[in-house]
Formats: sequence, C-alpha cells, structure tokens
Amino acid sequence: MDTYIKIIQFLLSLSLLIILHELGHFIPAKIFKTKVEKFYLFFDYKFSLFKKKIGDTTYGIGWIPLGGYVKIAGMIDESMDKEQMAKPPQPWEFRSKPAWQRLIIMLGGVTVNFILGIFIYIMMFSAWGENYVGIDDVKNGFSVSNDFKKLGFEDGDKILNVNGEEPLNVLDINKHLFLRNIKNIEVRHPEGAKESINIPESIGLTMWQSGIMEPFKPRRLHIVLDSILPDSPALKSGFKKGDKIVEVNNLSVAYWDEFTKAVQNNPVNTSMEIKVERNGIMETLNVTPGADQNIGVSLQSFTDDDMIVNHKDYSFAESISLGTSKAYWTLKDYMGQFKYVFTKKGATSLGGFITIGNIFPSKWSWPAFWSITALLSIMLGFMNLLPIPALDGGHVVFTLYEMVTGRKPSDKFLEYAQITGFIILMALLLFANGNDIYKWLTGQL
Repeated sequence: MDTYIKIIQFLLSLSLLIILHELGHFIPAKIFKTKVEKFYLFFDYKFSLFKKKIGDTTYGIGWIPLGGYVKIAGMIDESMDKEQMAKPPQPWEFRSKPAWQRLIIMLGGVTVNFILGIFIYIMMFSAWGENYVGIDDVKNGFSVSNDFKKLGFEDGDKILNVNGEEPLNVLDINKHLFLRNIKNIEVRHPEGAKESINIPESIGLTMWQSGIMEPFKPRRLHIVLDSILPDSPALKSGFKKGDKIVEVNNLSVAYWDEFTKAVQNNPVNTSMEIKVERNGIMETLNVTPGADQNIGVSLQSFTDDDMIVNHKDYSFAESISLGTSKAYWTLKDYMGQFKYVFTKKGATSLGGFITIGNIFPSKWSWPAFWSITALLSIMLGFMNLLPIPALDGGHVVFTLYEMVTGRKPSDKFLEYAQITGFIILMALLLFANGNDIYKWLTGQL
C-alpha cells in the first residue's frame, strides 16, 4: 500500500507539472496565432489512451508516462514531421513567426515552471508556516564526524553563527555546507569556550567524495529504541521496542552517536554485551553485528529534552517574499549540486523515475507533496533550459543566434540537431533508469 501511495503522488505531481509546462508553450502560441496541432499528457506512440479534437488541436493522454508535448505547426521538434516542413511556410506556422515571438513561445514552459515553484512556496508559507530549530534548541549539541573534528569541531558543539549570521534553522547546516559558500562557523564547545572555525573552500567536494553528507547530527539524551528490523541481529538477540540502551561492553553510553560508534568499532563477527533498561529492570543482551556492522535498530523521535522544534506562521504578505526567496535558493542549491553530476560518483548516483518516486513519503502528506512538486517544478525548469537540442534551451540558443546574427539556421541543420539531442536525452534516460534498476536488484534502492 505504501508503494501505491508513492506512485499515485508521483503520477499526480508529474501530470500537473507536464500539463502546466506545456500550457506555457500553448498559451503564447495561441496568442501569436500559431496553430497547435496536439496537446498531450504523456507520449502517444502508436496509440492514445484518450484523445479529442477541439478546433485545430487534438487533446489527449498517451500511454508512455515519460513526459508530454505540444505539437506546434511548422516547428522542428520530436515529431520530426518532414512532410509538413517540406511544404511552403504558412502564416499560422511557427517558422513564419518573428524570432521574438518564437523565443517567447519556447521560454513559456520553463517560465511557468519557475512561477509555479514560487507560487507553491508562497502558498505553503501562508497556509502552514514553517518549523525550525534555533541555535539553543539542540539541547545536547551535535555529534561531529571525524573528518570535521580535524577542522576543530568537537562532539557536543553548539552552532552559534554561520558566516557571521545566526541561522534560522540550525539543522540546515549540513545542506548549506555541501551547497553554499560557508567560510566560517562559530561554535560553543561543551566546556563553554567559543571558537570560530574556518571552512575550506573544497568542503562540499570533500563531503561528496567521502560520502559524509551529515557531518553534524543532533545528539540524544536517551537511547530509546523505536523499532527492531525484521531478521536483524537485534531481533534474534531479544531487543524490544522501548528498550533504553545504557551500556555497551561495560562502558556507559548516553547518546546515540556514542552507541553507534561503539557498534561500528566492535571487532567484526564478535559478540557484544549490551545492557538495556526495560520496564525499570536492567537486562543484559548479547548480539553480534551483521556484515554492515549494524544490529538493526532505530531510535524513537526526539523529545523536548533532546531538541525543540519551533513553529512560526506568516501572513500572506510575508509569505510572498519568503516563498520567492525559497524558490531562489532551491534553484541556486540545485545548480550548486549539478556540478557533482560530472564526477565518477555523480554518474553512478544518477537516478530515474524510481529515485524520483521514492522522494515522496509512503504516507499521504499534502505539505510534503506540494514541497516536492515545487522542487521538481524548479528542477524541470532548470533542466529544460540546458542548451541541448530537443530541449527548450536548445531551441532558445538557436533562436538567440538568429536574433543576434540575423541568420536563421537551416531546416536541415535543425533537423540533425534535433535528432542528436533526442539521442542524448534517450541515452541519459536509459542510463539513469538503468542505475535505478541496478540499485533495486542489488538492494541499494
């Protein structure tokens, strides 16, 4: 059932984004009296699930959920309608329109994507406000990865400011370190001393290559188990939900990071003695971690003794600036991480529809749905602006070239460029979804 909920959310979000993106092309085409022959949700190779002709346009739903399209008369696109292009240009055709009108038609889709992202974020701030964790709300500070300890950070540090400014939500620190230009972080060490620590410019790449994407994790006051994984060493050893872990191999542990480090540092294939408090009674359990050096337990949610999550509501007027800012930083952060795609690890990390579908929660949540839809809308706008033939960005580049030089690329050149771009896109699509299938078969997804 959880999988079906993810699929429904994914298809609903994808359909909404496709229809609005194509409307971004459709509406200016109609305004400039350009004939639109087809408007399709999904692709209709060989046949359609539904179609109806209204006026000059056939509206339909295809059976291949890889996107959608509008077929504009007199335009070299994925339809590769050579027969139409061989005829003399007609006044209602795309190729007969001035370059500035063609540019507006081609930019319409991505414009809608960006506007939609901004609009969704504005409405989310207005309807639901936002949750945040202030600098004093992580009661026990953060546990810190070893690589960051080399920079001067310590377990139990509290983050006071980033680049000289107090962060609204201190839990954003990991994302900002990875994607933004963080030069220094001021912390208060457990003993009370303050220190401003300089951050290397290459810290994002270091995090990416090492796989340490969360160098700062909130510490916990109590290690109380929420669930035991099926067929896990912990289940076989008698661990139960609600157990409070207090000792590992006769050493006291107070925080989750201390417990996980003790498990990770335990010799491979060696039994551990773990003491738990269960219903006020101390129990001693022996467990041997699995091949991944985990025993298969997860923790209960934070309590106010560990971390306080605050909430703030906003007026609609306040939400306009906040939503616009959120969309801007979403785009900027996405562009920031795009550079990692061109690394060896980035190539193997590319994901297709399964990866995107897994972003959605397994339980229906409108805030999560709209947040993900806004993110995907902005991503779709950015990706479509890439100067690859067959994408909107490719058409925009050729049109700008014509406007600057006064020379229009030949139909034959545009035809070959379209074929080349289509091959590139199909190769990327197959590669990304092939990665998904490989990860699914190997249990990584």
